[in-house]
Amino acid sequence: MSDVIIQAENVGKKYRLRHQSVRGYRTLREVITEKAKGFLKKPSSNNGNGKGSSVEEFWALQGVSFEIKRGYVVGIIGRNGAGKSTLLKVLSRITEPTTGRIRISGRVASLLEVGTGFHPELTGRENIYLNGAILGMTRVEIKSKFDEIVAFAEVEKFLDTPVKRYSSGMYVRLAFAVAAHLEPEILIVDEVLAVGDATFQKKCLGRMSEVARGGRTVFFVSHNLNAVESLCSRALLLEKGCLKDSSSDVRAVITGYLSGANGQGAIGVWSNSNGALSHPCMKPLYFAIEDSQGRPLNVPVRNDQPLFVVIRADIRQLDPSLNLGFALFNQDSQVLLWSLTTDGPEERWPKLAPGLNEFRCALPPRFLNEGAYRLELNCSLHCRDWFIQPGRNSPCVHFEIQGGLSDSPYWTFARPGIFAPEWAWKRTIND
Repeated sequence: MSDVIIQAENVGKKYRLRHQSVRGYRTLREVITEKAKGFLKKPSSNNGNGKGSSVEEFWALQGVSFEIKRGYVVGIIGRNGAGKSTLLKVLSRITEPTTGRIRISGRVASLLEVGTGFHPELTGRENIYLNGAILGMTRVEIKSKFDEIVAFAEVEKFLDTPVKRYSSGMYVRLAFAVAAHLEPEILIVDEVLAVGDATFQKKCLGRMSEVARGGRTVFFVSHNLNAVESLCSRALLLEKGCLKDSSSDVRAVITGYLSGANGQGAIGVWSNSNGALSHPCMKPLYFAIEDSQGRPLNVPVRNDQPLFVVIRADIRQLDPSLNLGFALFNQDSQVLLWSLTTDGPEERWPKLAPGLNEFRCALPPRFLNEGAYRLELNCSLHCRDWFIQPGRNSPCVHFEIQGGLSDSPYWTFARPGIFAPEWAWKRTIND
């Protein structure tokens, strides 16, 4: 019997995107006249596109092929829009591939969105049985796992409360507990674990390790590359819908992704060109790591050169808790620090104004060691609404440090450790 549990052959997924041309305001008379003329015209064969609209074909996945053996934990990584969630939907049989085919041996449990498979009017107890039945379990099997599910999800107090009153964290805790404890042959988990707190995320990662040790297979999408490296025995790298790398050397795949070995090079700038990220209070426009001349980095730089993090945003509503900033990660995806506009005392916070605002933060020279780094944007109403959050839905930029570590003749190579600061030393006791 073959150990291959999932086989994808030339999988592609195409969507049709309709674009409506922007028209100016029309009077009521013009609208009535246009509708009246439409009744008199013969039906056209434009597939219902209508005047002023166009249809574009978009391939979310294209030519993806791989084989996964039983018992593997597979991490799927890539930039936002690379096709990761689409691939999981195809594997979960939520959507059919446009081209190619997928062979799956075994029962699949998937957790792609908060509350997947839950009915909001039913209680937590009722939804455990409903979701278990959807996953193909008998009532006896569900009952035998019921206490474990409730204990793992930590929702015993709210078990007989309709789940529509649950917070997003409670939703995902219960949904993951059901999916992970009903012993599917294949468990598929999207980035929804980011909804939970750090303690619960750690518990989920531990449970996925247990599932894999039991001989079952896990597919795991996450921007937490440290978790991917520690948990996964195989990694797939997607870029613009295509499979760019696939290997059991997870660290090599992650390093290639972070260092730009996929052909993109250092990417020191991000712009919200399509307006995908927006909030009633503000819309981020630009996020970059720049040199002293205001140029986004696209080549490695020395660590003694001045670097600046630059954020531009359209402020729509002034709110005292609105703040922006970034998280800094190293090439192992360890978070090194967070920096926000509200870090210091209130009198030193940047003053906000309606309209276009630009914020700049200088990274101290001779601070970072040699290596590849990632900056992720952070925008929030502090402690109330983290609408762009590192490790969850944040756009990122990359840069690399090479050389310039010290003027000392003893340090001509990268120092041990994460940071490489040059600090002053003094002798304070004299003989």
